[in-house]
Amino acid sequence: MKDQGRSTRKRTGGRLKPFRKKKRYQLGREPSETTVGEPRLQVIDSRGSEKKFRALSTNVANVSDGESTVSAEIEGVKENPSNVNYVRRNIITKGAVISTSEGEARVTSRPGQTGQVSAVKLE
Repeated sequence: MKDQGRSTRKRTGGRLKPFRKKKRYQLGREPSETTVGEPRLQVIDSRGSEKKFRALSTNVANVSDGESTVSAEIEGVKENPSNVNYVRRNIITKGAVISTSEGEARVTSRPGQTGQVSAVKLE
């Protein structure tokens, strides 16, 4: 993956040669691609003394309607603007519209980074 680090092109459009390999802190990881199912978490060491909790699968979402927050069951993914194929595979990412027991909701958290699904109820 070449997403992290400097660009491979100069301002003029010419190609830049890498002057060294990536350092460990510049390396990325594969996305967790949280699915709908029995809750499964993965703990990952991150920089400093922090930990990241990856949700590999979950079936619970914290749905907020502006005044109160309710824990709701996730039934499936309705639409996902980041990738149309994620709907078919039931993969939850930030911005995805999920159908829950409380109605449809848009995901506001990053389940692959926080380990939980937070969402805002759609009108």
